[in-house]
Amino acid sequence: MQRRHFLQAASASLLPAGAALAQSYPSKPIRLIVPFPAGGATDLFARTLSQKMGEKLGNSVVVDNKPGAGGAIGADLAAKAPADGYTLLLATTSTHAIGPSITARLPYDTVRDFTPIGHVGNAPSIMLVPNSSPARSVKEWIELARKNPGRFNYASSGNGTVVQLTAELFKSMAGVFVTHIPYKGTALAMPDLVSGKVDLLFDALPTGLPFVRDGRLRALAVTSLKRSPLVPELPPVSDTLPGFESVTWFGLYGPKGLPAELVARVNTAAAQATTDPEVREKLEKLGIEPATSTPAQFAALVAQDAAKWKKIIVERKITND
Repeated sequence: MQRRHFLQAASASLLPAGAALAQSYPSKPIRLIVPFPAGGATDLFARTLSQKMGEKLGNSVVVDNKPGAGGAIGADLAAKAPADGYTLLLATTSTHAIGPSITARLPYDTVRDFTPIGHVGNAPSIMLVPNSSPARSVKEWIELARKNPGRFNYASSGNGTVVQLTAELFKSMAGVFVTHIPYKGTALAMPDLVSGKVDLLFDALPTGLPFVRDGRLRALAVTSLKRSPLVPELPPVSDTLPGFESVTWFGLYGPKGLPAELVARVNTAAAQATTDPEVREKLEKLGIEPATSTPAQFAALVAQDAAKWKKIIVERKITND
């Protein structure tokens, strides 16, 4: 017995550091930092994903909410953690695609200070209008706005949010002038949208769809590039404005220098979790489409998305003040 243990230890010592670490990983619970408050979409996604990931990895994955500064506080903690696989980050479009272009002096570099692990989900939004709106399609809404420049407005969840950026991307591609009315969250904008005081809102599926289902609002389209399996009855905005897409993505990162062997272990566990039928059903109820990718594919997705939003932020002079 002692000889066998000696041989195992000796063979492990001959392995590269990352491979040796991967052999025993994870030997303790993994911390998954969620840079947003408990109860929100990102948090609910993390809790659904973490349970199944823990089962696949053989140890628990514990969600740790660290909200603040648009996700920058939690992201910074993850960036400065040891690169041993025991601290991961569930990042979003806001933290890694929008934040770098709209937040001055981030305490980290979203490319240099993180190791991409994988893309795990997408959350498209829906284009909502009051029932009193004469527009029955995206094309009709654009035609109305073009004929009446400055007459219409749109609501957002605040300056610099993905809700505002989605509307500004829409305005830019449609060539319309629509006034921005920021609210402290889309929930506060809903009464004004229902009453017709607000003309347009791009809202997340989980919060916007109930208003459509019970007949209080009309949905014209979905913001994914193609029809979403979550709302297959809605055409994409891209049918009218080719190339239009605004999807909040979710992805896993580790600190910079995370060994490739550990990246592969976590990526595999995440892919197994998001393709699990029970997990997929839970995520779809949250308005999230499960996704999988290689680390390189995920990095390319984030880079493309960041470039798109930076262009809109600069062109439209958007700030988060």
